[in-house]
Amino acid sequence: MNFLFARAPSIRIAPTATARRSISHSVSVSKALPFYLNTLRSAEQNDGKVLRMLMFGKPGAGKGTLSARLVKKYDILSLSTGDLLRQHIAERTEVGRQAEEIVAQGSLLPDDVMLKVVASKLELLNNRHWILDGFPRTLGQGKLLDAHLQNQNAPLSLVVNLDVADNVILSRISDRWVHLPSGRVYNMSYNRPKVDGFDDETGEPLTRRPDDNPEIFSRRLKQFYDSTSPLLAYYASPVNKLARLITLQGETSDEIWPQLDAVVRRSFPGVRERVSSISQRRYSLSDPFAMEQEKRAIKRGAASDGPNPSKFLN
Repeated sequence: MNFLFARAPSIRIAPTATARRSISHSVSVSKALPFYLNTLRSAEQNDGKVLRMLMFGKPGAGKGTLSARLVKKYDILSLSTGDLLRQHIAERTEVGRQAEEIVAQGSLLPDDVMLKVVASKLELLNNRHWILDGFPRTLGQGKLLDAHLQNQNAPLSLVVNLDVADNVILSRISDRWVHLPSGRVYNMSYNRPKVDGFDDETGEPLTRRPDDNPEIFSRRLKQFYDSTSPLLAYYASPVNKLARLITLQGETSDEIWPQLDAVVRRSFPGVRERVSSISQRRYSLSDPFAMEQEKRAIKRGAASDGPNPSKFLN
């Protein structure tokens, strides 16, 4: 399926000028118009300085790994809809009891129930920076979330699409190991744990996801294209004038991370680094290689500005 828009508040950042493309890539966007500023009611809340972020990508694209890196480096909250739902059920809230009954029947939670689960937390965050994980997953959910956030005068400010080729993901999922309690992901090809089979931070055993096999991956990939492609097209369309959609390309999280880090630092200067991260960065930047990587990421981000027609390939 192809989508073509004359204008879209979005840009693409690739690791090199000659980045490879394939028709199997997820929905992506070319360079486009600059970031739109929301000027509805509160200049303090709607000047684009508060990071309210969604991250999309195919299964295995690195969403969890990159979100964890942002949270570790910056004062950003990561909100998992699964964790929020479990908290509501455990605390026996009204929406928790409703959700528990639906889950017990083996049914999927309706969009309005999921919105209540998410909204109950977002409404408490005021001007905090956050990343929302696990919601929305469909076009209908995206529109519901947008309407709620705009009513709260706290609209989304950034949507990130991780564009990793299908064949790249398929080739590496067999090497993936996970620390289930934290969600930390390791890969034996390029992101090995310090001790094979054990989590770096807790020392607890790593496990394999049961869905990390080619057959199940193919089904999950089809589901991604069916549900998420229309959602990304919505965020890239002229209808969406509040959040900026960017597409980051690479084959590994290590390739994509400098691009994502540069976008956050350039677009949201109010996001503060954690003290431990500042100390670590001062040490790492004494390494000439690290300094060169930092400079290249900034140059790539600067080169991505400017208008250009947007093209979507499914």
